[in-house]
Amino acid sequence: MTSLKPIARQAWALLASLPVTIVALALLMLLVVACTLAQTDLGTLGAVDTYMRSLVVWYQPPAIPFRLPVFPGGALVGLVLVLNLTAALARRFEFQPRKLGLWVVHAGLILLVAGEFCTGAFQVDTRMAIEEGQTVDFVESYHQMELAVSDRTDPAHTVEYGIPDALLRAGAVIPVPGTPLSFRVRRFFVNAVLSRRVETDPPALADQGVGAGITVTPARPATADNEVNATTVAVEPLAGGRSYGTWLVSTELGAPQAFIHEGRSYALSVRPRRYYLPYTLTLKKFSHDVYAGTDIPRNFSSLVHLSNPARGEERDVLIYMNQPLRYEGRTFYQASYGKGDTLSVLQVVANPGWLVPYLSCALITLGLLAHFGITLFGALQRRQPAPEAP
Repeated sequence: MTSLKPIARQAWALLASLPVTIVALALLMLLVVACTLAQTDLGTLGAVDTYMRSLVVWYQPPAIPFRLPVFPGGALVGLVLVLNLTAALARRFEFQPRKLGLWVVHAGLILLVAGEFCTGAFQVDTRMAIEEGQTVDFVESYHQMELAVSDRTDPAHTVEYGIPDALLRAGAVIPVPGTPLSFRVRRFFVNAVLSRRVETDPPALADQGVGAGITVTPARPATADNEVNATTVAVEPLAGGRSYGTWLVSTELGAPQAFIHEGRSYALSVRPRRYYLPYTLTLKKFSHDVYAGTDIPRNFSSLVHLSNPARGEERDVLIYMNQPLRYEGRTFYQASYGKGDTLSVLQVVANPGWLVPYLSCALITLGLLAHFGITLFGALQRRQPAPEAP
């Protein structure tokens, strides 16, 4: 047991050492450069997930069927940096008034790195596409999809249910709460190519609807920012001990697939996953301003009406560039437009740790000001002439 103490002290000293700090910062800089260059092939989200939010960066050699670890990922380097700064703070700095600034600076750096972990774990990026005069009470995910089940029996009141794509694994039987329906997943494709069947094609995945005449070919998932997955699923509706055949549902199919159970009409479709809000936004007017005599955009803005009956809140809000709407934990940014300037696309971000970077930068600034202020005051005190002897 005694022999382990020197090893533990050496490990503690190494963890708190300045070379570990320098190496960690250098690795982070290399990861930032590699992540920036990789965005051309992987897209923004793919590059960030591969390099900055992973423990290890993997490489897939062409001739080997498995991946190889080639570099520490941003999550691992960030964790080491947090432990290094914490150990250095506990080991090297005494809690004295003259070192208060250094304590605050280190606390700000630790909080800055920890904030990135919080963002990667809890931030949810969605969007809201809304046309002039339209009222919307949901946001849609950029990357997650869902199997939408719509009860269209009453044309004036459609009831919708969503099954997240994470549950759509082959062989699963998924009940839909609030309905007599369950769905057996036959096949699921994150991305696929759909084509009309010919005689030489294998049997179709579906035996009902338009899917009976379609061949599905798996495709690699989309990674670039300008690519979109054609998410496709073959499902078998089950209700009352009866099967309604196998239906092919895909984002590439223009119309939903519909069937009737005991007089109720149901429609199936695949769409971006929706998150419903306890309030609504109505787009009153979208403005697309350009500089006079040019097509260069000058400003995009959306005048929306916010309605929240639960809080008795009714008000108009103008959302424009660098002036988002922050409401109930979500931030609505003006992102894009379409349909002849009648459609506004808002980027909606839910990030519980959005204040952490601001707080950490404020702590670092205050710590540096305190440290240099205390050092300057001490230097001025030492330079004062000694009183003359009588």
